[in-house]
Amino acid sequence: MSDFRDKYKKPIKEWAEDDKPREKLLLKGKGSLSNSELIAILIGSGNKDMSAVELAQQIMNAAHNNLIELSKFTVNDLTKKFKGIGTAKAVTIVAALELGKRRLMEQALERKQIKSSKDAYEVLVPFLTDKYAEEFRILILDNSNKVINNITIGKGGFSSTGADSKIIFKEALQHNASSIILSHNHPSGNKNPSNADRSLTKKLVEAGKHLDINILDHIIVVNDGYYSFADEGEI
Repeated sequence: MSDFRDKYKKPIKEWAEDDKPREKLLLKGKGSLSNSELIAILIGSGNKDMSAVELAQQIMNAAHNNLIELSKFTVNDLTKKFKGIGTAKAVTIVAALELGKRRLMEQALERKQIKSSKDAYEVLVPFLTDKYAEEFRILILDNSNKVINNITIGKGGFSSTGADSKIIFKEALQHNASSIILSHNHPSGNKNPSNADRSLTKKLVEAGKHLDINILDHIIVVNDGYYSFADEGEI
């Protein structure tokens, strides 16, 4: 263990070629690098006490080794919390994480057929994680259960913005929806529905029946999973 620590205490330029993050990527491919090693490539150098990899490991530890948690860090968070992370390095990290998020969003926007709650979650997760407040979205589906649109209905939590049934069904009708999937996030990380979530879901399901628009599911998204009203027999 001491040899392992000693290796990472050395400046990266003194490491063996296949241990250096850049060289390792070139030799073994991007998939061979840990998240910390990839971040080390972004920041380029550490500080007088840590190599770039050690500093990157410290950053990942502060984010509970979760890239979604890390993506919540602002430039100010990174520069204040970590010695050796200046504005330029912090901007590089934030920009890289945002590019990754946008890539997932573009994939999610491709017309995908929804066959299960997991399919719906995979479409929704790039849009509903990395949030400090609740956001309500709907997936609008055609008669083959393919996604026509993915729309934000309200932000800030139900108490302040609400999930306005008039807006929801207006969007559904404008897009000739056969069915819709309701969704929102819980920034607290607790995926279980509240009484308000259940009451709202019941209200919207009943309203949909009158308009011949089926509510297939209501997905509550958290960073590491989801709750499906349909899977739990609540729709």
